[in-house]
Amino acid sequence: MKKIRVGLVGSGAMARMHMYAYRRVYGLDIEVSAVVSRGDHVLDFAKQHRVPAVYRDYRDLLANRDIDVVDICTPPALHVSMAIDAMRAGKHVICEKPLGGYFGRAGDAVPIGRKVSKGLMYEQVMTQIQQARLAMETTGQLFLYAEDWVYAPAVSKMAEMLQATKDKVLFMKAEASHSGSHADHAARWDMTGGGVLIRQGCHPLSAVLHLKQVEAKSRGETISIANIVCDVGNLGDGLTDAEHKYVLSHPVDVEDWAMLNLTFSDGSKATVFAGDMVLGGVRNLVETYTNGGILLANITPNNQLVTYMTDEQKLADVYITEKVDRKTGWQYVCLQEEWTRGYVQEIQDFMECIATGRQPLSGLGLALDTTQAIYAAYWSAEAGRRIKL
Repeated sequence: MKKIRVGLVGSGAMARMHMYAYRRVYGLDIEVSAVVSRGDHVLDFAKQHRVPAVYRDYRDLLANRDIDVVDICTPPALHVSMAIDAMRAGKHVICEKPLGGYFGRAGDAVPIGRKVSKGLMYEQVMTQIQQARLAMETTGQLFLYAEDWVYAPAVSKMAEMLQATKDKVLFMKAEASHSGSHADHAARWDMTGGGVLIRQGCHPLSAVLHLKQVEAKSRGETISIANIVCDVGNLGDGLTDAEHKYVLSHPVDVEDWAMLNLTFSDGSKATVFAGDMVLGGVRNLVETYTNGGILLANITPNNQLVTYMTDEQKLADVYITEKVDRKTGWQYVCLQEEWTRGYVQEIQDFMECIATGRQPLSGLGLALDTTQAIYAAYWSAEAGRRIKL
């Protein structure tokens, strides 16, 4: 098969994780041929990862006829427009989460997260993603949704066991939480399309939706979301400056706590939690309770390597795990993070899809369903009632 050439859009944390995964693709000839980003740090990124071409304008990347796939690792407000442009330019698209969202319109009262109706946001987002689906499907290109939890080894094994047993999933609990984002844009709705629910909660939500479809397919059933009820909060607002020492959450107009409950068409349930004030490192967890057993996926933390260390200085250059404020005491060390969290397996699947033309495990359908569920949840939290889908 011919070499697959990738154009990377963005040079931040997600772009780095994707680069580590590209280096480990096997059985295919892959080259990240170009990267585009506006900041000067893209030059250091290209040098570090040996990317031969650097662009400052996204349109220059699309004009490169040698590029087969565009990998979008930008802030979410750009995802839909960039994905459609790339697919219309004849490129396959890998797109980081979330696919879309509400980032404000001319005339909106500000800050939009506190002033704009979530029911209106839901209507606008539904129009946006329906138009995006139509635009993308007419291109004949692949849309590959970079939701790494779907490919995390623990979740993949859970899916394999559900396929084998054909057990009925009765209830799921899933969580993505940590002590808050360092990024200023994470505090603003116009930059992120919401708060902790869309920024972190999209991961466990997508995992839950994916596993329900695995169950449905294995049992020959059709299962969809019936309704959603959600509550959100701003717990960081109740802290003094001194109390914010370890909790990084400083929301402007977004939530830093969210609890989402889904009821599926088969009567089963799922609860998704996301928080920005949970100390001790990142918590990425999925629990599945069936009529025949229990499956507990501890993506992070897990106990592959547990340490008790006493000298912080000696560990200065040693990576332990994300979002811990110290390296001493008892620690759950995250080994091969890009593998544990599913980035390697995700990129492997995407490259195989591009080489063969098959559909990915995580594609457009999951991206659209996740986005709809998130904004239905925001609507539910504001309205104080259950939202039917």
